[in-house]
Amino acid sequence: MEHLYAPWRDAYMKRLGEGECPFCYIVTHSTQDEETKVLYRAEHCFIVMNLYPYTPGHFMVIPNQHTDKLEELDITVWNEINDLVHKCVKMLKAELHVGGINLGMNLGRAAGAGIAEHVHYHIVPRWERDTNFITTIAKTRVYSVDFDDLYRKIKNLIPQYIK
Repeated sequence: MEHLYAPWRDAYMKRLGEGECPFCYIVTHSTQDEETKVLYRAEHCFIVMNLYPYTPGHFMVIPNQHTDKLEELDITVWNEINDLVHKCVKMLKAELHVGGINLGMNLGRAAGAGIAEHVHYHIVPRWERDTNFITTIAKTRVYSVDFDDLYRKIKNLIPQYIK
């Protein structure tokens, strides 16, 4: 696989501090929600844009509790996560007119988790033919919209769906 030079990712990770969980950083730095692209904070979890998205509008619902064991989450936390996912799916279908949505968790590094130490739920909007030849032949993704504009759009839509 070819690798793309992405210096902004290095700066993001260095800002967090050596070995610090990026999701725990977001939990403890609520004054930086705009910078970290937090969309919404609930009692037990938060919604945040994926800074390295699979498709435009890819975001995550993440518990505040640092754990790699889904089964250790209190049922109240799990119910809140699922309630937010349910409302976000409704919002994506109604407002962004997505053709489909991938939902999922990768529990553990062996399952493909990039940040395996802190469980997180991916919500990935999909459209017909949202991938193309460049993904296949160059193992590169093209992000076709302005990330910050889409962040602001989704953030502004959330109050209509999450009350």
